[in-house]
Formats: sequence, C-alpha cells, structure tokens
Amino acid sequence: MDEKKKILEMLAELRPEFDYENSSNFVEDGLLDSFDIVSLTTMLEEYFKVTIDGMSIVPENYASVDAILALVKSSKGAN
Repeated sequence: MDEKKKILEMLAELRPEFDYENSSNFVEDGLLDSFDIVSLTTMLEEYFKVTIDGMSIVPENYASVDAILALVKSSKGAN
C-alpha cells in the first residue's frame, strides 16, 4: 500500500469527521490535538516498524501527510 494513503487511513481512523486532504496544517487547523498525535505516533510505529524519538514528537512533524511521512522515513534511518 502507498505510504501516504496508509497515513491518510490512520488519520481517518483517529478522527473520521475531518477532511485531511484539504488541510494545509493538521495541527493549526485543529484536526489533530496532542492526544491524537500520541495515538498516531503509536500507530505509525506499529505499522512502519519504527521508533519515533520523543524529541521528534512536535507539531510541525504532524502538520501534513508529507511531514508525517518524512518523520517516519527519518525514524527508519535512526533504527
């Protein structure tokens, strides 16, 4: 499965009421709060088999699908 599509599926599972594809910044637009970010981090770690460093769990890394994918890819390199 396409990684971006999988991330969108995870986001929809967390908060199905939001349209992530039309948001330029998930955090600033109120689509993700801190609890959602923690839950999403767990989902990402389990699915992509990575460990996301606590210092990387900052709003800018969860602002968009591209930002989340970059976080996952950088975490793969750290493992």
